[in-house]
Amino acid sequence: TLSSSSAASDVYKRQSVTSPLAAMVVSIDVAIGDVVEAGQTVITLEAMKMNTIVSAPNAGTVSAIHVSASDAVEEGQAMVTLA
Repeated sequence: TLSSSSAASDVYKRQSVTSPLAAMVVSIDVAIGDVVEAGQTVITLEAMKMNTIVSAPNAGTVSAIHVSASDAVEEGQAMVTLA
């Protein structure tokens, strides 16, 4: 028998886009309310003079932005929330 858990309900869970490394936020490439596709750039970070593009892990709508340009972020820190 199949589990009664619904995959559809998983679509509505909020998901954080987190920093892959300790870095500085160069730019925020989305705004609250933007609809993003999986793989779309949401934030650009800089560490040791190299830019790192942070992409949306899945499609969704930007519901919160937790950082600003020039903020220092730690590895694993939530930067954007997708709904």
